[in-house]
Amino acid sequence: MTERLEKPGQPSLRRLRDFGIRPKRELGQNFLIDSNLLGVIGRAAELDASDVVLEVGGGLGVLSEYLAARTRHVHVVEVDRALEAPLRDALGPHPNTTLHLADAVKLDLAALDPPPTKVVANLPSGVAATVVLRTIETLPQVTVWVAMVQREVGERFAAQPGSPAYGVPSVLAQLACDVRVLRPVSRSVFLPVPNVDSVLVGLMRRGPAPPAAVRALVQQGFAHRRKALARSLALAPGAPAGRRDEVRAALEAMGHPADARAEQLAPEEWRDLATRLEVGEP
Repeated sequence: MTERLEKPGQPSLRRLRDFGIRPKRELGQNFLIDSNLLGVIGRAAELDASDVVLEVGGGLGVLSEYLAARTRHVHVVEVDRALEAPLRDALGPHPNTTLHLADAVKLDLAALDPPPTKVVANLPSGVAATVVLRTIETLPQVTVWVAMVQREVGERFAAQPGSPAYGVPSVLAQLACDVRVLRPVSRSVFLPVPNVDSVLVGLMRRGPAPPAAVRALVQQGFAHRRKALARSLALAPGAPAGRRDEVRAALEAMGHPADARAEQLAPEEWRDLATRLEVGEP
């Protein structure tokens, strides 16, 4: 680690040394230390001077300062208050930034001013899926997401029906966005080096987030993944009497076997199912 801290031109390495920062495993901290990746991220996000960017997991500020130099405003959210000093070091020269020392899972994202139009981040492993889905739901102005995430998280978002990775994040993200795994990310760009692979995942909004009733239906449907979908939805708390038979009939009307499982339905078919079951306005 000492040798890596001596490398010139990497502001994150300098801040690790100058501010005595130790990555916290419990917070899933793997700091981006290779500035060469910034251009890849910026091009993927198609950054523009009019963009307002939300960055969750500011870390040591290397991505934050890159974004600030190229956009109208950057909201940097960081839960670890021990990183305030290095982040202020990074953001100090950029008056078009706001540092939020808060948990992004709890922060009132809708109150951010100016409202974000893009999400660009190196997302902490434990909250990556939650943050992406929450921003799709609560930030309707956001049209583009580019995030570094663990490979399995990225693959879940982009998974196709019938695949082992296909599940709740796949359906909820794809109901609102086109999702792609853009490229693998080398473990060597992080410190400490993670023991899992990462990818850059991109989402482009093509519609509103699914309403609460559809989100609930998807979550209930995948709650018992090995069971038939009709059985799984019948087991949901508060399910009406006869739900199993209603679901079986709806599935057959949609061209699926009555005993189809949740992973067999494409994202848009969940919206159709919600309409047929009259669980809410999709």
